[in-house]
Amino acid sequence: MTTTPITSARLEAFFSRIDPHRGRVILCVDATASRQPAWDAASHLQAQMFETIATVGMLEVQLVYYRGYGECVASGWKSDAHSLAGVMTGVTCASGHTQIAKVLRHAAREHAHEPINALIIVSDACEEDPAELYAAARELNGARIFLFQEGSDERVAEIYAEIARITGGAHCKFDAAAAQRLADLLKAVAAFATGGIRALADQQTTAARLLLTQIKR
Repeated sequence: MTTTPITSARLEAFFSRIDPHRGRVILCVDATASRQPAWDAASHLQAQMFETIATVGMLEVQLVYYRGYGECVASGWKSDAHSLAGVMTGVTCASGHTQIAKVLRHAAREHAHEPINALIIVSDACEEDPAELYAAARELNGARIFLFQEGSDERVAEIYAEIARITGGAHCKFDAAAAQRLADLLKAVAAFATGGIRALADQQTTAARLLLTQIKR
């Protein structure tokens, strides 16, 4: 009987196929002028995403932000909170319009190159053509979008909710004064990205239950 040598490369390939706990998330935070307090909050809260999955898997996060007039920037992929915080603390907000369509197209390219589990968008506004955004959202082909809206603008809520519906994701509002709600939403998406619906349900938080009522199974 002949046997095939088990090389380290073959073992790595095998375990990469069976590991269900590796999540890839793009975190987009609006960095236009009105967003500085929320940006500072997100800089601190993002660490909780990594803490959520520390014992069950690995999370890779890419930060995307837009500000000014036409500036839309994507970081490299980060697998720890310290590295991501280092990028975020170097960014200041600047006046400008939303660039959500650019973010959606970027996410579609990343997803085509290597699948992502979720795109998170944290913003309070939308100054773009909804039809263009809906078309861009359809290009994500399976990657869910979670839109966390600061404030209560109903026009923005309607647009965000439709983007979430198209991609099987979710739309939730939060108050800038209630940092824990945003933290819980970020943790819930991290759990979903690494462990799917079951891991999200295991969170047993109000935020997790809210996402569960919206996302398509």
